[in-house]
Amino acid sequence: MSKLSKRILVVDDEENARYGLSKLLSNEGFTVDSVSNGFEALNFLRQQEVNLIVTDINMPEMNGITFLKELNKNFPNSNVIMITAYGGVESYIEAMNLGAFEYINKPVKIEELKSILKKIFKETSH
Repeated sequence: MSKLSKRILVVDDEENARYGLSKLLSNEGFTVDSVSNGFEALNFLRQQEVNLIVTDINMPEMNGITFLKELNKNFPNSNVIMITAYGGVESYIEAMNLGAFEYINKPVKIEELKSILKKIFKETSH
């Protein structure tokens, strides 16, 4: 499956971070949609299937961990990369135990992200 047929959803309450990450992924050839919080993301996912979700952890209303729990209930086969500017061991362990594929720190490094994307799309067939 080519990159063009891969759809990624970026979830981040910070507009600049959301825009920057979306642009980065678009430049890599992916179809990218973005929303500003977990509630919007869940609504989006009810209407559009995606291959990957890249979500911030620290967001108002519904944080990334709560969002990941909701994904597990409603969209159990989701591939998720958690991103954070405030990474801690506890949130890392919790995110990984909840099935996150990867957990990376902001600012996102393009080479690190490319490496993770290669792994995700090689290991998954959807």
